[in-house]
Amino acid sequence: MGAVLLRQRRQERHRYFSLASDDVVGVLETLMGLAAKGGHMRTWTGPKDPALRKARVCYNHLAGHLGVRMFDSLLVRDYLAEGGDSLKLTTSGQRFVAGFGIELQPLRTSRRPLCKSSLDWSARRTHFAGALGTPFLDRFYTLGWAKRRSDSRVIMFKNKGEPNFLDKFPMSGVKYRG
Repeated sequence: MGAVLLRQRRQERHRYFSLASDDVVGVLETLMGLAAKGGHMRTWTGPKDPALRKARVCYNHLAGHLGVRMFDSLLVRDYLAEGGDSLKLTTSGQRFVAGFGIELQPLRTSRRPLCKSSLDWSARRTHFAGALGTPFLDRFYTLGWAKRRSDSRVIMFKNKGEPNFLDKFPMSGVKYRG
């Protein structure tokens, strides 16, 4: 049996590869630490603007580091289930969404998939998309947690909004997901 270092995921006509497990992540982090001690510095992908890397609009849903956090949090709490290339909202996920003030029934009639993953170009990790991604972002606006900067795609979380978001999408127990 061979070691599995990568996993492949199709997204429309593209194929994306990610690390297969936390063990692979650990080995690579150790190698990166060794490289850093030798004077090799890490380079960041994506935009130079930290606000754009943190939270931005991707089409009509949340992307950036906070979008990745939301996706990881939904997965680790079993609100989303991955199955091959598909993503499904679980029964507990449906309760979470309803409790957050989002009505699911109108979204089920959409031609768009309800839940979809999207590769985040700044974090190079997965964030949450699909028909349900839009009402999540709209809910952040409605609750007064965030607003979109008028001159860009940046989503600015307000002083009280960011702690509420972090509370609603906790990271404790979240393991790496590509």
